[in-house]
Amino acid sequence: MKLGLIAGNGRFPFLLLDAARAQGFAVTVAAIREETDPEINHRAACDERITVTWLSLGELSRLIEVFHKEGVSMAVMAGQVKHKQIFSSIRPDWRLAKLLLNLRTRNTDMLLGAVAKVLADEGIELISSTAFLEPLLAQEGVLTQRAPSDDERKNIDYGMDVARAVAGFDIGQTVVVAARACVAVEAMEGTDAAIERAGRLMKSLEDEGSDTSTTLERHLTVVKVAKPNQDMRFDVPVIGIRTIETMIQAGATCLSVEAGRTLLFDREAMLKRADEAGIAMIAVLR
Repeated sequence: MKLGLIAGNGRFPFLLLDAARAQGFAVTVAAIREETDPEINHRAACDERITVTWLSLGELSRLIEVFHKEGVSMAVMAGQVKHKQIFSSIRPDWRLAKLLLNLRTRNTDMLLGAVAKVLADEGIELISSTAFLEPLLAQEGVLTQRAPSDDERKNIDYGMDVARAVAGFDIGQTVVVAARACVAVEAMEGTDAAIERAGRLMKSLEDEGSDTSTTLERHLTVVKVAKPNQDMRFDVPVIGIRTIETMIQAGATCLSVEAGRTLLFDREAMLKRADEAGIAMIAVLR
């Protein structure tokens, strides 16, 4: 059995690669030069059933050629490809350029959905990015030793309404809330950068001498959701220990994710770090 892996950044591609190999798949990795960790080459050097081809984000035709050459008829996307890359200086090949010209909007769903259709037309089925990692999906309930406080639960309720509205427009999946006021909304910069921005804003209020006790609580609640019609083939919400570290630096005390539709990476280490910092983490069923 052979699987194609379109690898973005972060640890997601490595976790999926390990899971696929554990299930007996040979894996052809299409590593994106602008995103993928070069460590992927080491994995291939240690396992003869893993092959890696490096290509640019703009080389859609070459991606198809590689998969055809390797006999790949089933593929998966794993790892983030930064949305801002769409507006970078990367030069698309003729196939991707044609695809981009025909898009009504250049949001994530529209772009990756169009890529998935092109692959399907070429006999390559793009499957769910959680297909090999379902045990990593967050289960409903409190995940840490500390449950959210009453104030944090109010922030979560408010934040979920805002986050779902924002996610419905495919802008971002995360909002940062304090005292039921929206401090930051994720856009192209990503979850961690949105949390950092919220932390800087709160610090600036403190530095200016604002009475945050009567306006905004200094502690922030982070709410991350899936899109209303989340396509599990790509852009699935992911949380890892880096997000917890970012929350600590920003002064955030609570994290809410969507149960059954959010992947938790390095779960034990992440929850241990959250407990050490007194952060409450909960998975909410929609």
